[in-house]
Amino acid sequence: MMSLMASLVLLSTYNKPDNREPQKLLDISYGTDARQKMDIYLPAGRSSATTRVIFLIHGGGWNGGDKADFTAYIQPLQTRFPGYAFVNINYRWAVSEKTYFPAQENDVQAAVSFLYKNRENYQVSDKWIFLGASAGAHLAMLQAYKHPQPVKPLAVVSFFGPSDLTAMYNSHPLVAMALQRITGTSPQQNPQLYAQSSPLQFITAASPATLLLHGGQDPVVPAVQSTMVRDKLKAAGVATDYVLYANAGHGWRGATLTDSFDKIASFIHKQLPQ
Repeated sequence: MMSLMASLVLLSTYNKPDNREPQKLLDISYGTDARQKMDIYLPAGRSSATTRVIFLIHGGGWNGGDKADFTAYIQPLQTRFPGYAFVNINYRWAVSEKTYFPAQENDVQAAVSFLYKNRENYQVSDKWIFLGASAGAHLAMLQAYKHPQPVKPLAVVSFFGPSDLTAMYNSHPLVAMALQRITGTSPQQNPQLYAQSSPLQFITAASPATLLLHGGQDPVVPAVQSTMVRDKLKAAGVATDYVLYANAGHGWRGATLTDSFDKIASFIHKQLPQ
């Protein structure tokens, strides 16, 4: 019969993957719902003292999308951020009253708490960067500005993220319909929910450095949603860069996306030198 000590050694080995090799851990549950899962990419030579984390949050209008949408981002980001860990999460879609917003905000908090509590096992530090696209950028900024505990991020990267849901609601009738579907209400009926769900409302001098990337022809999230964040961050004395791709819409690929990756690397390395 295996001794208690041997059993504990095996358990410890299982919980803490060998840090001499990179590891890819897929569909790790951070909650009980089928969508509350994350993929974790761990670099070789990682350490809970020094290994930074880039935390990815997909878009999809809060009622669609998947972490698979960001899978193709991992390799180009790993090239630019060697030695970093990457965490790519799913969250519940706002498709029923049970999962109306802020369920998605709550899921991001749960995923952050799960990784934070297990950072010794995964051998990652509490030095994190949040990156999201569209609805995921909204969630990334909301987490960073509104919920600085248990992790106060070092920086945030927003690909065309909504920042003021009331202004978004008033921007176009179709946008208003979409927001009503995911919240179950309107700013007139529940102004507090819309204010509490708007990252712009939570910017302070303590907010993390922020890079904002937006398309000048975005038909879904007007570029003013990013410029409002830029202006409020600058007024608060927070480092921020704003990149406008004049001819891009709601998302882009090819050389423009490569340029975005390069600008992310330049911004992060400038703000957070090793």
